[in-house]
Amino acid sequence: MLGSITIRRARLVLPDRVVTGDILVEDGVIAEIGPTIQRSCGEEIDGTGLTVLPGVIDPHVHFRDPSSNATETLASGSRAAAAGGVTSFLDMPNTEPPCTSVERLHEKLDRAAEASVVHYGFFIGATPDNLEELIAAERACGIKIFMGGSAGDLLVEKPEDIERIFMGANKPIAVHGEDESRLRERAQLYEGTVDVHDHPRIRDAESALIATRRAVEFSLKHGQRLHLLHLSSAEEVAFLATVPRENITAEVCPQHLFLHAEDVYDILGERAQCDPPTRTKRHARALWQGLTDGIIQCIATDHAPHALASKQAGYPHSPSGLPGVEWSLPLMLDQVHRGHATLNQVARWMSEAPARCYSIPRKGRLETGYDGDFVLVDMAQTQTISDASTRSGCGWTPYEGWEVTGWPVLTSVMGRPVFRDGQIIEGVRGRELTYARN
Repeated sequence: MLGSITIRRARLVLPDRVVTGDILVEDGVIAEIGPTIQRSCGEEIDGTGLTVLPGVIDPHVHFRDPSSNATETLASGSRAAAAGGVTSFLDMPNTEPPCTSVERLHEKLDRAAEASVVHYGFFIGATPDNLEELIAAERACGIKIFMGGSAGDLLVEKPEDIERIFMGANKPIAVHGEDESRLRERAQLYEGTVDVHDHPRIRDAESALIATRRAVEFSLKHGQRLHLLHLSSAEEVAFLATVPRENITAEVCPQHLFLHAEDVYDILGERAQCDPPTRTKRHARALWQGLTDGIIQCIATDHAPHALASKQAGYPHSPSGLPGVEWSLPLMLDQVHRGHATLNQVARWMSEAPARCYSIPRKGRLETGYDGDFVLVDMAQTQTISDASTRSGCGWTPYEGWEVTGWPVLTSVMGRPVFRDGQIIEGVRGRELTYARN
């Protein structure tokens, strides 16, 4: 399943600069990068006017497209990922049944080997009493702890249970940071509401801050590697700026950068409902600044599609979650087009940093010796995002009608094109990700 390909005369987004030149992938690995490579390998593509970035790594997805077939769900999610320039993903454990055991993890890995067109990894989910399974799950990318929210059997809300996992874990811990006790208190204050505008009032910034503080406390106390999922508030960014972060990283999602309460609920209603919720522009500004300052390391989507019919059930019966994996890169490239970010920042936030956060070797950079995972983009191409063009099985997007400049035209997995000019190329399969742990 390895491929060879040569791209000539393209802009290449290297780790520290952008240059014009050639890139050659041989037998799945970047073999040479230079102004003019003398030899050619595999298909040769004229990249004049196009830009090559390292393949995006989305470290936070829920591939649960509305389907009764789990294999079809993985296939659909991975195809949407490939169309968005995503060459690797890390999938969360709150599936049905939840991924809380080594046996279940291996089942998901086997299914992905059959169905996924891009590279894949899976979290194992913590419960109050499955620490032995968490430790034994050597092929998991990390441990997911839901500290609050609609997590069912995966909810770990008692501080003593959370700390026990931090004490015993042997791999990175990723935390959904909302404090369950405060969420319950807030829900009682708004009991009986049918107004989705109350969603961010119930799941307020304080609930996120309490949980983030607790996770950081346990990480520092026990020297445990911590990744904070989907930061959503200015208060969390300000707090993280005050603590040692050698062993702590964080991510932000496009919805928390681009969708702002209260207007988004007026426009989208329950389509905008996610956990943690979208907040006001004050929070979005702080999250952007946190990215720029390095307090937040990477961008993830928290891609969590639901059927539109279920979203239309009316609050609070509507489920939380938004699709996003196929638009995260175009949205960020549009920010480059508008002068609000650089190509090197996008590559760092969406490729290099996720690989570093989860110690994924040979991924996330355009560099010789790294795997031939890249995305060729047209920075001049403008498209309008629409429900009709959505590849995810849910069939809708929170960015309906957005005009975005900067789009993938080819996605390569180990030197083999998997997406090209709007079409998925059949027959390509990704590989299970590995992790370079001590």
